[in-house]
Amino acid sequence: MNLIKTVVLLLTIVTLDSTLHTQTNAPMKDLKDPRLVISKSKRTLTVFDGDKRIKEYKMVLGFDPKGDKEIEGDGRTPEGEFYVFTKNPESKFHLSLGVGYPGKEDAERGLKAGIITKEERDEIIAAIAEQRMPLQKTKLGGEIYIHGGGTASDWTDGCVALDNDEMTELFNAIPVGAKIIILP
Repeated sequence: MNLIKTVVLLLTIVTLDSTLHTQTNAPMKDLKDPRLVISKSKRTLTVFDGDKRIKEYKMVLGFDPKGDKEIEGDGRTPEGEFYVFTKNPESKFHLSLGVGYPGKEDAERGLKAGIITKEERDEIIAAIAEQRMPLQKTKLGGEIYIHGGGTASDWTDGCVALDNDEMTELFNAIPVGAKIIILP
């Protein structure tokens, strides 16, 4: 993980720690400024509305959960700042929210390491600027979703999985464009 990404994530952790005690009972359907914060180490997905903590869910990760996603097939869940680029009501795993991965830092890292081409990097960056689906079929990996399917153990290929009933609640409350922060 590069230095800028690390600093942003650390600042996010400090900000979140100061708001964790402010959980409310606001209905999930009335969110004005929704944000999802995923803590890989705690195996939690927390819903915020602005700075207010609304709800926390237990979740699981990819089959090799330690570290940031680097390449297709590594079984890791990415870390960083993303957004919901789509809602899929016909997911193979109940329902799903598309995570805008790869991000800008991933694209820059991939280009520098020779994993992706300049054209792929440019397309990923353009998609992020428009909050649409980034390229999904590069050597960086893709098709990262928050979906149902259960929380018995880390089993996905790099996605975040919840129990189906909780995924239904999340799916109904979170709009396309909502911010997603995935912490180590």
